[in-house]
Amino acid sequence: MVYKLIRSARKSVSIQIDRNAQVIVRAPLKMKKSDIDKLLVQKESWISTHLEMVKENIKTNEKFTKEELEVCRRQAKEDILPILEDYAYKMGLDYNSVTFRFQTTRWGSCSNQHNLNFNCLLALLPREIQEYVVVHELAHLREMNHSLKFWKNVEKVMPDYKSRRKYLKTEGGKLITKLKNTKQME
Repeated sequence: MVYKLIRSARKSVSIQIDRNAQVIVRAPLKMKKSDIDKLLVQKESWISTHLEMVKENIKTNEKFTKEELEVCRRQAKEDILPILEDYAYKMGLDYNSVTFRFQTTRWGSCSNQHNLNFNCLLALLPREIQEYVVVHELAHLREMNHSLKFWKNVEKVMPDYKSRRKYLKTEGGKLITKLKNTKQME
């Protein structure tokens, strides 16, 4: 498999498919190349699926209009804020500020200062998926990682989170690629 390797002072490996359908592997400085190659073999199915999605989007080169993005930003706030308030109450959690952005790599994030950030594209996904992203980010207020304890916190509130997460990866991935196509044209 052909891929671009970027080494840095990081602890984990990440695999990305860029908008030009290039596989990019980010790895720790000391990780053996043979271990990276083994990981790529293990993730071959995921890589193939995402390469096909990117190649399909390159063919169609689908983009958002400015108007669609403006509506999406407004709708995201209207949709997400009530869900956030509801689940924060149910989970007994407090957060500080909330921001909405168009991001090409994340659906949400949580800072150490308990600030939450959500991708505006969530407005284009079903409510069940919006709820999953909200619960996921709120769970980070208790666990700032993706440990087993973190996933147990998510599962406690949302027993079917795995199916929602799977939907987000496939259907949400199409929206992310469309946003990438849009940003590429700016």
